[in-house]
Amino acid sequence: MTATIEDVFWAAHEGLPREAPGSPATTALLLRLAGPLPAAPRIVDIGCGTGPAALALAAATGGEVVGVDLHEPFLARLRAAADAAGLGDRIRTVHASMEDLPLPAAGVDLAGADLVWADGSAYIMGFDAALRSWRGLLAPGGVLVLTEAEWTTRDPAPGARAFWDEAYPAMRDTAANVAAALDTGWTVAATYLLPDSDWDVYYGPLGARLDELARAGTEPSMLAEVRREIDVRREHGSDYGYTAYVLRPR
Repeated sequence: MTATIEDVFWAAHEGLPREAPGSPATTALLLRLAGPLPAAPRIVDIGCGTGPAALALAAATGGEVVGVDLHEPFLARLRAAADAAGLGDRIRTVHASMEDLPLPAAGVDLAGADLVWADGSAYIMGFDAALRSWRGLLAPGGVLVLTEAEWTTRDPAPGARAFWDEAYPAMRDTAANVAAALDTGWTVAATYLLPDSDWDVYYGPLGARLDELARAGTEPSMLAEVRREIDVRREHGSDYGYTAYVLRPR
């Protein structure tokens, strides 16, 4: 059977430590900015992927984390990692679309969270829609932490603009997203532009995996399509970034 670009995409992402820019240091910083949290908080990690944030949050807070993702192999890896880390009793997974939340699933009620977390996933439904929808997941006094792709210049290079107009045409800058958060009833407790090193944590392993697939004989044109985001970041990384938001309902 001939491989498709979707097959190559999933092969390239299989086993990666992260599915978006970020790092343990950034997770720890954002958790401090989100605090103080209740003892043993309830946490929902939306678009959790293989669970780098879910594992770190469970370990740091002593709380219970529910990881939500639509790709079951990612959730299986999270469950295995949680068991290996001795966190299996405090990390559960829900196979669901982020656009269908909140919902009780497999005995897990996602409402009443003290912390809702979303690393690089809000773009899937759109920043504004995510802010409107996920507010209903929070308990009184709860906090939302998410990261969002944003322009960091008013005049991005044509190569950067062409890529993001295709990948995320609704992408805005920080000022516009802060305004949108205020308009949808949130207070902005903090913003933080992720450092370049957080991109390296994501793209380093992805690039290495693409090299492995090339040596294995994967169609070069398909690899180039998956590698395109790495190339755009290398050439135009000063034009855009990921910004973290710490938000509380107003």
